[in-house]
Amino acid sequence: MKEKVGAKKTELTELPKISDRISFIYVEHAKINRVDSAITINDSRGVIRIPVAMVGVLLLGPGTYISHRSMELIGDAGTSVIWVGERGVRNYAHGRALAHSTKFLEKQALLVSNTRTRIEVARKMYQMRFPNEDVSKLTMQQLRGREGARIRTVYRNFAKKYNVKWTKRDYDINDFESGTSINKALSVANVALYGLVHSIIVSIGMSAGLGFVHTGHDLSFVYDIADLYKAETTIPIAFESVSNLSESDDIERIVRRRIRDLFESEKMSEKIVKDLQSLMNVEELIAFDDINLWDDKEKLVKHGVNYSEIN
Repeated sequence: MKEKVGAKKTELTELPKISDRISFIYVEHAKINRVDSAITINDSRGVIRIPVAMVGVLLLGPGTYISHRSMELIGDAGTSVIWVGERGVRNYAHGRALAHSTKFLEKQALLVSNTRTRIEVARKMYQMRFPNEDVSKLTMQQLRGREGARIRTVYRNFAKKYNVKWTKRDYDINDFESGTSINKALSVANVALYGLVHSIIVSIGMSAGLGFVHTGHDLSFVYDIADLYKAETTIPIAFESVSNLSESDDIERIVRRRIRDLFESEKMSEKIVKDLQSLMNVEELIAFDDINLWDDKEKLVKHGVNYSEIN
C-alpha cells in the first residue's frame, strides 16, 4: 500500500484558541504554497513560512495566487480565507468562518429576534456615538433623530474645516459620475469601509444580513457596524481629499488609497472585532466547541449517542 504523503489533518483539540492566533494576515502580489503544516508566501522580497494553525484570518489581496494544497491545509486548520481588494477595501468572496463554534451567530440571532434585546443592542450602537450622554431611555425614533442631527453637524464641520462646498448627501447608486466630487469621495470611502466590515463579520461567523438598526438587506449588519466609524474615518478622509483635488486627479483612486492606509494605521480590523464582541457581549471566540444536539426540553444533549437504547 502506498504511504500517504504530507502532514496529518490537525485535530480540533490541537488547534489554538483564536485569541492565541495572529489575528489577520494580508497578502498581495504573491504566491502561496504549502510545506508540511505551514504555508509559504513568495513575493518579490523572498519567501516566508508561516504555521497556518497560528493564522486567524488570511486576507488575499490583488495579484495573489494560492495552491489547492494550501487551501486544503487552511481548511483543516480552521483559518478563515477572504478574497479582498487592496487592504480589505472590498469583500469579493470568503470561505469558512474563523470559529468552528456558532456561539457568535447564535447570540446575534437571539438578540435580533427579540424586540427588547434588539433595542438594547441598537442603543449600545448609538451610545458609541454619544459617549457622554445616556441614551438608554430613548426610543428608536428619538435615536434616529439624534443620529441624523449628529451626522449633519459632522458634514458641516468638515466642510468648513476643509473649505469644501457642501449642501447635502446626494448620490445616485446607478450613476456614480453624476455626483459632485465630495459625494463621489464619500461613496468610495464608504464602500471601502463596508468591504472591511463585511470581511470581519463573516470571518468570525456572524451574519451580514441580521441587522439591529438596518433591516431587510443582505448587508444590513454591515451597514449597522460601518455607521459606527464613518465620522472618524470616511467622512474626514473624503473632505480632506476633495480639498486638495486638482482637475487631473482621480478622486476614486486617491480616496481608496487613503482609506486603505487608514485601516492599517488605525488597526481597524482589531477595533471592529473588539466592538463586535462588546455589542454581542461575547468575551472569547474559540476555534472549536463541543457538538451537541438541540432538545426542546433539555436545550442541549450529547451527540454520538444512540438514544433508542436509552428511551
